[in-house]
Amino acid sequence: MRNAWRWLGGMLATTAALAAAAADPGVTATTILLGQSAAFTGPAQELGIEMRAGAMAYFQAVNAAGGVNGRKIELRSLDDGYEGDRAAANTKKLIEDGVFLLFGYVGTPTSNASKPIFTAARVPFVGPFTGAESLRNPLNRYIFNIRASYYDETDKLVGQLVGQTLDRIAVFYQNDDYGKAGLAGVERAMQKRNIKVLASGTVERNTVDVATAVSSICKIEPQGVVMISAYKSCAAFIKAARAAGCNPQFLNVSFVGSKALAHESGAAGRGVGISQVVPFPWNLSARVVKDYQQLLEASTGKQNYSFTSLEGFISAKVLVEGLRRAGPDLTREKFINAMEQIRDFDVGGFSVTFTPTDHSGSRFVELTVIGKDERFLR
Repeated sequence: MRNAWRWLGGMLATTAALAAAAADPGVTATTILLGQSAAFTGPAQELGIEMRAGAMAYFQAVNAAGGVNGRKIELRSLDDGYEGDRAAANTKKLIEDGVFLLFGYVGTPTSNASKPIFTAARVPFVGPFTGAESLRNPLNRYIFNIRASYYDETDKLVGQLVGQTLDRIAVFYQNDDYGKAGLAGVERAMQKRNIKVLASGTVERNTVDVATAVSSICKIEPQGVVMISAYKSCAAFIKAARAAGCNPQFLNVSFVGSKALAHESGAAGRGVGISQVVPFPWNLSARVVKDYQQLLEASTGKQNYSFTSLEGFISAKVLVEGLRRAGPDLTREKFINAMEQIRDFDVGGFSVTFTPTDHSGSRFVELTVIGKDERFLR
């Protein structure tokens, strides 16, 4: 009998070893390794820091409860400083190091630079913090977008201005893939309403040299300025414009980093509008917000709530649902197939749907305004 038990134990160990050997990279009997490239230094660092913090709050709770199908999640994060070439290099390294999938990248230029690499390697790319159309159309079966697109956001912003009979509209945008994606969204939304952009101005990524943009935009006396850039450059533009006596309605897309923008712009930021693609992080009537606040505080020891970290939390929750549905014999193909079967998955006041022909999980957009003392109003 003792020999029989010893033989059975050996067989089980061999079976487990063979299963682990047959699994895709990043999967062991006890762990799933994910990779992330994001800005953790530089002018956009708050975006990467907050995105990761929200995701880790959820992953840590999942791990504490036993993981996903018995496996705990590990997230390996590399800093790209919000630069495309660094993101591409990080992506190559993460794939070479054997991550199962890529998660929570921050930015359009960084995601676009990484796209040929993860596509060629057939590695899933889940929950990027960008609304760029280049990651949505044409469909790339390895990309799963959880947030709404910049087309969705800019349509909401332009609709808000036009609804207030404000049609003298200008665009301030970052001179890269992100800014141009947002500009295209504004132009599309305005064409739909038979109006044109009256002026535009640009800023280079990771800089705050906005003087020329302020001059070119303010001279046409706009009623509204739609802004497609990161928080430091947008704050610099708002402060410089107000100092020059130019006070249109400023509207930003969600990527700006709402909390960081409110802090950077100070008193000049009061009244600035921002479209959001996740629920209000202080609305405790939404179950996902209650869970998020509780787990973020448990993870970080702080009540540092923000739209960006809530997005990281929601993205992590959707990812975990895909892993759970893929089952214990986890492969990338099984994960992709499982994600494509998610329909009306409610994380607690925010729903996500994917199909084999549509990997845009949500089109939720609502508007917020920076109020007194850097607080947000809906």
